[in-house]
Amino acid sequence: MAEKESKNGLAKESKKEAGKEEQPRETTVEFLASLAGVLVTGLFIITFVFQAFEIPSSSMENTLLIGDHVFVNRVQFSPQTHWVGPLLPYREIRRGDIVVFLSPAEPGLYVVKRIIGIPGDRLHLRDGAVYRNGQKLDEPYVQHSGGDYVPYRDNFPAVPPSEANTNVTPEWQLALPQHIQGDDLVVPPGGYFGMGDNRDVSLDSRYWGFIPQENVIGRPMIIYWSFETPPNQYLQTEVSQRLGFLAHVVIHFFDETRWRRTLKIVN
Repeated sequence: MAEKESKNGLAKESKKEAGKEEQPRETTVEFLASLAGVLVTGLFIITFVFQAFEIPSSSMENTLLIGDHVFVNRVQFSPQTHWVGPLLPYREIRRGDIVVFLSPAEPGLYVVKRIIGIPGDRLHLRDGAVYRNGQKLDEPYVQHSGGDYVPYRDNFPAVPPSEANTNVTPEWQLALPQHIQGDDLVVPPGGYFGMGDNRDVSLDSRYWGFIPQENVIGRPMIIYWSFETPPNQYLQTEVSQRLGFLAHVVIHFFDETRWRRTLKIVN
């Protein structure tokens, strides 16, 4: 009896081993196909959903610093499509959103600002404080440099742009009066009023006008890397200058990376 049970046990073990041997192994072609699928999916996400963007100026400090590298959600503010709409969180641009957009003043230049006014909003500044639809805004994210009082910048749009203020574009000087009603600037349909969080140094909608909806690229979501970068680095366009800074990054990657900002949510 024991011998019979032993034979049965050996038979079962043989079947198990045979079953293991019969399991198909992934071929080289199948592995490459799987790898290609992963790469194509990643490329699709990087190309159509997220875009890497580097903060070049101090206009959004301390929310975003020079040298912050962020992933921008390019889909959230796009026109909703029927085939992919249920899968992605589309929504309208809201007050307080930080957005990346193509500058209306300098073609090809990417800019990042916070949305202060949406279509229909009535805006004005008094002594640097923003009033929207008659209410003074509570803006804990705003930084003031404490510099000299600038009438046009701090009491907008009550003080008209003057020849002394060279930062105001000629196009905006002409268009600005058309959007003023009483003491307020009224945001038109299809446009947004954006300002930098570093309010006293930000060249924003006060200087070049409204952000056209079609210029909006997306919303910064997360800081994936932050490196201490000189304020004028984005102006260094020569190959030797870029290579020099790249070498600096390689040498000082660990001691000049702002590790505390890594994977920080942008809001």
